Amino acid sequence: MKTLSVENSHHKWTFASRFRRQAFGWRSALPIQRLKEAVTEIKLAARTDPVLAANGAILLLEKLSPALEQVDSSSGALGSAVTRAIDLLVPIIAAPDVAESVREMWLERLFDALQEDRIPYIEQLGEFWGQLCVTPAIASAWADRLLGITTRVLGPDGHGEFFTGTTGCLSAIYGAQRYDELIRLVDSARLNWWHYRRWGVDALVALGRPAEALRYAQASQETNAPAGAVAKACDAILLASGMVDEAYTRYAIEANEGATYLATFRAIVRKYPHKLPGDILHDLVVSAPGSEGKWFAAAKDAGLYDLAVSLAKQGPTDPRTLTRAAKDFGVSEPEFAMSCGLSSLHWMSAGYGYDIARADVLDAYAAVARAGETLGIATTEINTRIRAQLGNHGADRSVVAEVLSHQLR
Repeated sequence: MKTLSVENSHHKWTFASRFRRQAFGWRSALPIQRLKEAVTEIKLAARTDPVLAANGAILLLEKLSPALEQVDSSSGALGSAVTRAIDLLVPIIAAPDVAESVREMWLERLFDALQEDRIPYIEQLGEFWGQLCVTPAIASAWADRLLGITTRVLGPDGHGEFFTGTTGCLSAIYGAQRYDELIRLVDSARLNWWHYRRWGVDALVALGRPAEALRYAQASQETNAPAGAVAKACDAILLASGMVDEAYTRYAIEANEGATYLATFRAIVRKYPHKLPGDILHDLVVSAPGSEGKWFAAAKDAGLYDLAVSLAKQGPTDPRTLTRAAKDFGVSEPEFAMSCGLSSLHWMSAGYGYDIARADVLDAYAAVARAGETLGIATTEINTRIRAQLGNHGADRSVVAEVLSHQLR
C-alpha cells in the first residue's frame, strides 16, 4: 500500500509557488485562472498517482485562503470558483487506499487549514468531513472529538458562539452512520437553521424513512431556510422514491433554478427526461409572468423555433441574443433568422439592450438582409418590414432609424 506524503515527496507542484500568502492583488480574474490551472494539474496527477494527487489537493487547500486574503470577492465569482474546486478536490483526497495513519495526518492538516480560514474561503470543506474520513471508524472518532463543543454551540444554552468544526462534526456523525444521534442533536439546536436541519433530512433518508424526511424538509421552510435548498432536498427525496410526477409538479422549477433561464431549462430537461421540452418551457413561462422573452434562448436551444419567435414578440428579449440567432440560422432556418433579426431591431428601437452601439444595429440589419437573401426577398421588402417594426417606437427618433437612415430611405 502506497503511503506517500507531501513531506517526503520531491514532487514540485507548479501551483505551489503561485499560491504564496497574499500572492494576489484585489482583482479576481488571475486567482480564478490560477485556481483552475491548479485543479487541472492535480487531476492530471490523479490519473497515474492518486496518493500524490491527494497530497497536492491538500496542499492547495492549505495555501488557498492565505493566498486570496487581499482579493476582492464581492462579485461572487471567486467564491464560486473555490466552491467548484472543493467539489472536485474532495473526491481526489478521499479516493486513495492509504494507511489509517496517513488518512489521519491528512485530516489534521485539513482541519488546521479550516482553523486558519480567516476570510473564509474553504469553510465548505466541513460539509464533506464524513466523506473525507472515508471509514465509519475514523468518522466516529472525529465526531467524538468535535461533539462536546458542537453540542454546546448548538444547544439551548449556546450564546451565539461560533465553532469552525460544527459542520464537520455533523458530517462526521453522518459518516459514522450514527443517524439517530444526528437527528437528536439537530433537533436540540437552539436555532433551527437549514444549515443544520439538512443533516436531519439526510439521516432520515439513510434510515429508510423518506416520508419523514420529506416532512422534516418541508417543515424547514418555516425557519427562514433558503427556499431553493429545501426544494432541492424535497425534489431529490421524491425522485429517489419514484414519485417523479409529484417531484416535477411541486419542486422542479424552484429546485433547479440556474444562473440563467437557459441553465434552468436544461437542468429540468436533464432531470425529467419523460417530460417534453415544449411542456417544460410552457410551465416555465407560466411560472414567470412578464419574462416571456427571457425564455427565448431556451426555446431556440430546444429547436422550438416557432415558440422562440412567439416569446421574443411577447416580451423584451436581449437584442444581441436575437442577433446571434439571426446570424447562426440565416441559411438553415431563414424564416426564423428573419424573425429574430427583426425582433432584435424592434427591441433596440424600444430602448432595450445594454449599451447598444451603432455596430449592434448594423449587425442585426446584416443578419436580416442575409436571411432575406436566402428566402429570395427583395431589399425593398426587407426595409418595408423593418420600418413596420420601428413604427410603434417613433421611427424618426429611434437609434435604429438613425443608424439605418440611408438603408431605409
